[in-house]
Amino acid sequence: MGRKTTRRQTATKPRLQAARKGKAAKLKPRKAQSKADSKAAHGGLPQWTTAEIEAAFRRFAVANPEPRGELQHINPFTLLIAVVLSAQATDAGVNRATPALFKLADTPEKMIKLGEARVRELIKTIGLYRTKAKNVIALSRVLVEQHGGKVPRDRAALEALPGVGRKTANVVLNIAFGEPTIAVDTHIFRVGNRTGLAVGKTPLDVEMKLMQVVPQRYRLHAHHWLILHGRYVCVARRPLCEKCIIPICANGRAKPSIRPR
Repeated sequence: MGRKTTRRQTATKPRLQAARKGKAAKLKPRKAQSKADSKAAHGGLPQWTTAEIEAAFRRFAVANPEPRGELQHINPFTLLIAVVLSAQATDAGVNRATPALFKLADTPEKMIKLGEARVRELIKTIGLYRTKAKNVIALSRVLVEQHGGKVPRDRAALEALPGVGRKTANVVLNIAFGEPTIAVDTHIFRVGNRTGLAVGKTPLDVEMKLMQVVPQRYRLHAHHWLILHGRYVCVARRPLCEKCIIPICANGRAKPSIRPR
């Protein structure tokens, strides 16, 4: 006997067909967008099903099998420095400043020798450059004195470094050491709340929810897929729903089920 088709599945089929043809994204008016975002931020969105989450990340994986972070770096140390410098700054802005810095200092020892004043001069185009230059030299000293000049593969040790918080530690653990961590920045925070994938009032809330719901096989790259999605598609002011490959979003369209293609 065939499987009974539910009313929801019947209503969903045309939307899925339209989504696959790139015609499903019809953006709500600005006022409706704000209302939907507010609803998401307060936990008012229905939660995704396991099948929907699986399908969404499968699509991310098909579209971009090997996602990469956009911060330029040479080794774990320069990655750490780049992430520290990226706080309240754009990756593009950091990438314009770091090539000259890393050419002169790509190890903690060289950075200490370079000195705070010189570091400050090299990164002065980046926001909060004075504080960041101070932290770069201070964390370099800690790495030399306590970790033999190596970046530790340990969250607590990373977070103990000057200028390093949970998000920075997660990025370093993920990119430098292949740990399946998820660093929640403003883009992931927005995507998690706007779509209902991982609703939370703080970045830590969203991170913990993502770690619960993202399938293990997708967790290593989930951080990059979600950041890139938030940076280039699900942008803050005018989300580019017409480019979205995961048609589940209260802000742009109805929330359909997603079944395997």
